[in-house]
Amino acid sequence: MRTDPTIDEIAAVEQKTPVTCPLFVCGVSAGFPSPADDHIDRSLDLNELLIQNPAATFFVRVAGDSMRDAGINHGDILVVDRSLEPTNGKIIIAIVNGDLTVKTFLRSRTACRLVAANPDYQPVEITEDTDFTAWGVVTSVIHQF
Repeated sequence: MRTDPTIDEIAAVEQKTPVTCPLFVCGVSAGFPSPADDHIDRSLDLNELLIQNPAATFFVRVAGDSMRDAGINHGDILVVDRSLEPTNGKIIIAIVNGDLTVKTFLRSRTACRLVAANPDYQPVEITEDTDFTAWGVVTSVIHQF
């Protein structure tokens, strides 16, 4: 089984001006196609959609494939809010023994561990001897095709 540091770079949010795009009233069918509705409802500000707390939000580029089954791929950009507390089942950025990583945070009454979304990676058990810091909670994933 593999282990990996899974963070390639971190960038702070610079919220200068709104980034808006038209938002159509109708959804896009992912099943049986329906007639298109050309009506634009309003503009959507991507800052408003992706960033709840600008002072505590960072963009993190993923390196590696440990979270591929969660839809997080190599080169994707994660929107991470450091003001949120990690809760059970959330995907977080953590510092484990000096390495930044992205994993699912799982806590029970008797154990705490970080779990990859790829069977090639073993869970990371967090013990009293582990140098562990929950750095932030992933709120969105941005990836290109």
